Amino acid sequence: MSSEAKQQRVKPLLEVRNLQRYYSVRSALGKAKGQIKAVQDLSFDIYEGETYGLVGESGCGKSTAGRTLLKLVEPTGGEAQFNGESIFESKASRLRTIRKDLQMIFQDPHTSLNPRKKIGASIQETLTIHNVGAKRERKQLVIDLLKKLGFNEEDYNRYPHEFSGGQRQRIGIARSLILNPKLIICDEPVSALDVSIQAQILNLLRSLQREMKLSYLFISHDLSVVRHIADRVGVMYLGRLVEEGPTDEIFSNPRHPYTKLLLSSVPTINEHEKCEKIEVKGEIPSPLNPPSGCAFHKRCPFAFDRCMKETPEDTVVNTKHKVKCHLYS
Repeated sequence: MSSEAKQQRVKPLLEVRNLQRYYSVRSALGKAKGQIKAVQDLSFDIYEGETYGLVGESGCGKSTAGRTLLKLVEPTGGEAQFNGESIFESKASRLRTIRKDLQMIFQDPHTSLNPRKKIGASIQETLTIHNVGAKRERKQLVIDLLKKLGFNEEDYNRYPHEFSGGQRQRIGIARSLILNPKLIICDEPVSALDVSIQAQILNLLRSLQREMKLSYLFISHDLSVVRHIADRVGVMYLGRLVEEGPTDEIFSNPRHPYTKLLLSSVPTINEHEKCEKIEVKGEIPSPLNPPSGCAFHKRCPFAFDRCMKETPEDTVVNTKHKVKCHLYS
């Protein structure tokens, strides 16, 4: 059975509907100036064992979306269901239980680790907070996981500064895995690493996914990385999802002008992979004062009158491939 057929029958592990996260902006005197709409009406699903790539330029709201789904920041609106249970409406005690199955890998492996704590204690703290295992068993659980990720038993008592960037990111991965979660939100997990180390971390994530039946929300601005690891891709622009579809379809047949812009910006030596060049004008609009209609219309070479007035809705252009663009509606 194809993955698309399975998705039609199986309920998503994570369902996100109309997610919003706004930030109030005030003047130096405390007067309200408006709202930054970091995330606007974001909707997508993630299925068990799937990697969903969320891509876009810096500042498009993808990292904010990931943090909001974990309720590290409070949502302004919308709904998120994990395993059929509401994340946003759950009480604190229940939310802690949900977070055992919903973990996160942060972008910077240096600042995400406490420099005053040995790595073994940092990872073991997660088990203590969630009361997993007997006290005498926790250390061994951490050591076993560290060995699985390529560390030695002696590394348990070392500090973060004693490791390289790639090793620190593997420690961050260990901390997210120690509770045996079902879904991990990966927020730019390789952007701070050298290219050779990036490949090692990506291969590790894929290997762990197969072994532990993990699902990933993989947030990145690097399209070549997303192409390597994601099953489906959602493209964000100024807080909104503008295109979504299977990875091969998005890369071989992009529809939204913004997606084409992103792909044409990726350097390649393969003539068959070169995307249509899109010439854009102007800068990214301010999220404090986004344009009316389609947010991309001021930069889009194909914009016409309707784009300036109406916000485009989802248009299905192919099986599982959706785009928000008036060129296809």
